[in-house]
Amino acid sequence: MPTTMKGPAIFLAQFAGEEAPFNSLPDIAAWAAGLGYEGIQIPSGDARLFDLRRAATSKDYCDEIRGICAKVGVEITELSTHIQGQLVAVHPAYDAQFDSFAPEQVRGNPKARQEWAVEQMLLGAKASRNLGLDVSVSFTGALAFPYLYPWPQRPAGLVEEAFAELGRRWKPILDAYEEQGVDIGFEIHPGEDVFDGATFEMFLEAVGGHKRCAINYDPSHFLLQQLDYLAFIDIYHERIRAFHVKDAEFNPNGRQGVYSGYQGWIDRAGRFRSLGDGQVDFAGIFSKLAQYGYDRWAVLEWECCLKHPEDGAAEGAPFIRDHIIRVTDKAFDDFAASTIDRKLLRAMMGI
Repeated sequence: MPTTMKGPAIFLAQFAGEEAPFNSLPDIAAWAAGLGYEGIQIPSGDARLFDLRRAATSKDYCDEIRGICAKVGVEITELSTHIQGQLVAVHPAYDAQFDSFAPEQVRGNPKARQEWAVEQMLLGAKASRNLGLDVSVSFTGALAFPYLYPWPQRPAGLVEEAFAELGRRWKPILDAYEEQGVDIGFEIHPGEDVFDGATFEMFLEAVGGHKRCAINYDPSHFLLQQLDYLAFIDIYHERIRAFHVKDAEFNPNGRQGVYSGYQGWIDRAGRFRSLGDGQVDFAGIFSKLAQYGYDRWAVLEWECCLKHPEDGAAEGAPFIRDHIIRVTDKAFDDFAASTIDRKLLRAMMGI
């Protein structure tokens, strides 16, 4: 049977804050519902909204969380473990920056930080199952990314060893997700070792083609790399399990291109924009995903260097709703169909 995408939904990470209605799950869920969203993607590490450890150990707590959402008319689409996944693999060059993402007791101790991140990922598998979810979204982390541009030339085997180590770290985690029947949709993102199709294939090989290794598709990161994000769907649609609807624009000039010259976001050639304000061909994307039977959630991820987040959120729900294609169960030329007549068919071909 034809399947239709679900949505609109919204990722709460960029909206959670210290002020109401953004500082508690009941209030932020009601806010999202009031804007027309039908689903919310929850950042699992934000204690203002969610208790990951409790969710992994208590179905009653998960039922309570689902009830809070249902009361205002939204569903939980996925749990996000982006921050925890990032900390599964951190190159030492980024230790100081990523320490701020970890709890105080493991800061300054990369080994303890990684162990904490792995434990968090395992909790995410159990929490997702207790919530009745079969997909989560995350990052892979990075060991090779500082060596992206090969000057001086990378030592032979460096990239291969980085991905082998990434595979060693993630394979047991993916096995735990397999036990719970949950996919991890990795967001393919510069800064991670998995930032395009080629690197996803390298990672997939490193984890033995694991069935739970999936993709959280976000075209904004591809546009900024000048990657063909429509062809990406053709190639990898069987692994796409989640969808971040995020816009971007790329305006190269005589001073900067893809790398954007260390400029702040507002002055970059490539920058993220609110839905409809950028250059991403969402009509093409929604058509491609419909073509391949994507029936999961379309989730707004808001990041924009210009527009206020609350305006971006308000505009995002109708934008997504207007782009979701209700997949037909009929062919447009069914009216001209005829029954099979083998004698007629052969006569038409002169045989």
